[in-house]
Amino acid sequence: MRFDFDQEQSRDTKRKHGVSLKEAREIFDQVYLADQRSDDREQFRAIGWCRGRLCSVIFEIGHDSTGEYHHLVTAWKATSEEELSYAKNV
Repeated sequence: MRFDFDQEQSRDTKRKHGVSLKEAREIFDQVYLADQRSDDREQFRAIGWCRGRLCSVIFEIGHDSTGEYHHLVTAWKATSEEELSYAKNV
């Protein structure tokens, strides 16, 4: 799986939410829960483990000449609601 993200956005996300987009790639290395954001048809949310804690990441699926990739938009420590959803569905 290939990933793409803005380096500056990754630093901002780390400062604001305690997890960088680079670190958030770990979510996709194991079992994770994914759903489509209800407010944006083009964006998805994945909930999974990152740096020993449950986190969420918003991503978009893109395509280029070499195939599909995930563009990471933002990430954060999972909320209580996201933790419950993960526990019930994974």
